[in-house]
Formats: sequence, structure tokens, C-alpha cells
Amino acid sequence: MIKKTTTGFVAGVVMAMTGQAAFADGHGEITVGYFLEWPMPMMLAKASGAYDEALGMKVNWVSFETGTAMSAAMASGDVQLSVSQGVPPFVVAASGGQDIQVVDVAVSYSDNDNCVVSAGLEIDKDSAGELAGKKVAVPLGTAAHYGFLRQMDHFGVDVASLQVVDMAPPEGAAALGQGAVDFACGYGGGLSRMKEYGNVLLTGDEKQALGILVFDVTTGPAAYIAENGDTVSKFLKVTADANADYAADPSDEKLAVIAEQAGMDLEAARSSIATMKFPTVDEQLSETWLGGNAATFMKGVADVFVEAGSIDSALDSYEDAVNTGPLAAAKDM
Repeated sequence: MIKKTTTGFVAGVVMAMTGQAAFADGHGEITVGYFLEWPMPMMLAKASGAYDEALGMKVNWVSFETGTAMSAAMASGDVQLSVSQGVPPFVVAASGGQDIQVVDVAVSYSDNDNCVVSAGLEIDKDSAGELAGKKVAVPLGTAAHYGFLRQMDHFGVDVASLQVVDMAPPEGAAALGQGAVDFACGYGGGLSRMKEYGNVLLTGDEKQALGILVFDVTTGPAAYIAENGDTVSKFLKVTADANADYAADPSDEKLAVIAEQAGMDLEAARSSIATMKFPTVDEQLSETWLGGNAATFMKGVADVFVEAGSIDSALDSYEDAVNTGPLAAAKDM
């Protein structure tokens, strides 16, 4: 009995070492990207060390300002998983030939990603045509960029007539406040600050009715996921448990931990997280999300970006860019 157990243990260690050789020289560490000013229940598990415990290794967390920067970090091998990467930056990377995959739906947030028009212009959805020729701050290649393109298309505003400046949401908010731009697009804390200086053109529900979904995904390099499926599954299981825990009891005590981890004050975190939905594992695996619609939506995003000249070409299909294996395995853990 002892001999058999020892053999199994050694085999397990050898397998673990092989899988980890792809990063950190087999030291049993993993680096995960995330966003500050983006309050999520998974931050409870980040704070408690639940990820380290479940994975049996040290989890290093590194914050990013945009999903495009996450893609670059995954391409270089510096980051193994990215939590809450926007679908558009993921699509841009995948369309460009980067071999990355989606492993779960991190959050859906139609109201937490939008464009805000300076109050002084007094332009709303009924007069949005007046935006032609104006100056706008947009974080290019992100969910906010995609939403901006779709909204301008809906309102019949020619993007070529606009002066588009590439700015991360915090900078875009500052520019809007200073009157350096006429409107700005963004998400999270940056969007909250933008709203202090103006109004949104469309609500989250109005955008969803137009088919402008806004959701983020957990992503990783395909090679890493293939070699470390069990590690990825355990990571997703911890995330799902944290989401369920917060949904069952969204107490101020928990929110305070999330806010601290996100680098926000309690009320800012409260207003942000109120606009977010965290789908359950069953919901994520359904046709609505990763079971079908996500890949179709990615193709739509890619086609819009090609038309706008933001990327050269789209893939024929994004089905291979979605890998439900680790999440399905997490469900049974």
C-alpha cells in the first residue's frame, strides 16, 4: 500500500514539474493579470490566499490598465492567466495570430462600459449626430472601443470625421474634465469619473437591445492551458466559489475586502459592482455564453474591427479560441 502511494506521488510530482517547466523554471509559481478599480468577488479569494491553497503554488498578481497590455504579457510568457480581459482585446490578439483561449466568462457589465458626452455640449441620443467632427478619448482595441464603434454606427456618425485619441479610461476621464476632449469612452473607475462631467448616450439595456454585449473573459495562452489543465480548472473553481459566496451574502464586510483589493473606496466599489453580473458555471457553459454565442459574438467584434481598419483581418471562426474543458472539469470538483 505504502509503495503504491509513493509511486503515485512521484508520478504526480513528475507530471507537475513537466507542466510547470513552461514557466517560472518549475518553481511552482503562476502569474495572473487583473485590473485595479474593477471590483470582483474573486478578489475575496485573492485576499484570503484561496488561489495559492487550491493550486498548491504561489500566485503572483500583476495589475494592468488595458486588456491589450494583458495580451502582450501573455504573448511574452510573463503572465499565464488574465482575469477579466475584455473580449475585444482578446479578439484583436487572436485575430493577429496569438494562440490564446477563453476559459471562462469573468463578468458581464453593459452599464459599466460606455461613452460619456461633455455636459456642455448638451448632446443626447436624439441629437447624437452632432458628435460628427468632435474629439473623443477611446482606449483602442478594448471593449470600450468596440462599443464606441457600434454606437457611432447606430447613430450614423462617421468615425472618420472624429478626432480619436487613444487613452486609458483614467486619462480619458481627466481629459473630459479638462475640456480637452468632447466625449470619452471607458469602463470601471474611469467611467465613473467621466460621468461627473457629462451624460451617457445609451443605457446598458439599450445597448444590449442593439446586440452590444459587454463581457470580460479569463484567458491564457493555449499551450499553457493544454499543459496545465488541472491548474486552470482549480483556478476557475476558486473563482466560481468566490462568485457564489458573494452572491449568497453580498455583505459590506466582503465588499470592503474587494474594494481594498481593487484600490477603491467602499462606495465607489459598491456603485461599480452593482452594474456587474457574474454568471454561474452552468450559465457560462450554456449556449448563451461559451456554449455557442461567445464565439459568434467574437466573430462579430472582429468583423467590426476589420471594417473600421483597426485590424487587418478576422479569423473564419473563433470556436477554437474558446476552451470549455477546464471550466467543465471545475464544475465537477
